[in-house]
Amino acid sequence: MKNKKIGFIEAFSIGVGGMVGGGIFAVLGLTISLAKGAAPVAFMFAGLIALLTAYSYVKLSLRYPSEGGTIEFIVQAYGNGLFASLVNTLMLISYVIMLALYAYAFGSYGAALITGGEAPWLHTALSVGVIIVFTVVNLLGALLTGKAEDIMVFIKLGILLVFAGVGFISVDWQHLSPSHWESIPSIAAGGLMIFLAYEGFELIANTAGDIENPQRNLPLAYYSAVIFVIFLYIAIAMVAVGNLTLEEAQTAKDYVLAKAAEPFFGKAGFVLIGIAALALRYFEWNSP
Repeated sequence: MKNKKIGFIEAFSIGVGGMVGGGIFAVLGLTISLAKGAAPVAFMFAGLIALLTAYSYVKLSLRYPSEGGTIEFIVQAYGNGLFASLVNTLMLISYVIMLALYAYAFGSYGAALITGGEAPWLHTALSVGVIIVFTVVNLLGALLTGKAEDIMVFIKLGILLVFAGVGFISVDWQHLSPSHWESIPSIAAGGLMIFLAYEGFELIANTAGDIENPQRNLPLAYYSAVIFVIFLYIAIAMVAVGNLTLEEAQTAKDYVLAKAAEPFFGKAGFVLIGIAALALRYFEWNSP
């Protein structure tokens, strides 16, 4: 039986869904610490790198369409030998590092949501606990979320678009002035750090063999997904920087999005973003 082809919208959703999630919650505060008022510039810098990387993925996806995605590209380049195995192992290690970072973010937002501030013991307990819980879930083979990815894309986007849209009302544009920018090396470092938040568009490569009209839809899905997320992240960074002093952002860097929602949503905003961050961690660990 012939598999049903997926269209541009589905491929676009996979790319955006892969990018929008844990990264923006986990490392935004660190990027603000590095770049200060130039955090939106750092996001633009990282986005341009993502766009250049997407260009390579377009060419490779059209040349080697496969469900293997990035792994297939490595095998095609270096053969199915030791070197390719080492590179793929490094990819797996990077996923472990990302999960550790997401667990840390889970602990940060969870502790802040429960106690309203820093609680190192609770932070550590939540970080370790969430890894243990979902390790057990995966070992048991429990499928807790079903086919929830498309729904989660819209939920994630809805939360962040509301945050960005409403947040502009209370932005203090002085916080974004060049007088509050860090040096170019620091801005570049912030951009490299936030590049983590753009990882995920490469999942489109796994659909290359099943997408209809790939010569049109693959490039369109890659580029539109990355460009959309670039503008979204820049808007989020502007709202976060514009609604907090640098001292406040530094103090709350592990849960800066929740803190940045307080000026326009009050305490309810802190709670809403905190719950959203925890929910996103849950669904990302359990996505099929």
